[in-house]
Amino acid sequence: MIHVIATITLQPGVRKSYLEVFQWVTPLVRAETGCIEYQATIDVPTTLAVQDGPHDNVVTVVEKWESVEALYAHGVTPHMTEYREKVKNFVTGVKLVVSEAAF
Repeated sequence: MIHVIATITLQPGVRKSYLEVFQWVTPLVRAETGCIEYQATIDVPTTLAVQDGPHDNVVTVVEKWESVEALYAHGVTPHMTEYREKVKNFVTGVKLVVSEAAF
């Protein structure tokens, strides 16, 4: 199983609009072959000293895929192409961490 943490940095003030598009694409992604989990998350304010944030302009996407091949296929689906077009003016940066269980 492949784990993906996608940190999406947004223009100030557009998170609500971005999440509306993400809500549209979520059931389409979850229906893809190999998708185990796909969820947008937002920061929760805490008093934990090691927390970086919270950030009002960040959405973190937590994903699990059966394989790297399923992740690659996800990236080229028509709905992901449409999603990227719809959010291109909201997003200022994307950082991915792709990992698997160590043991």
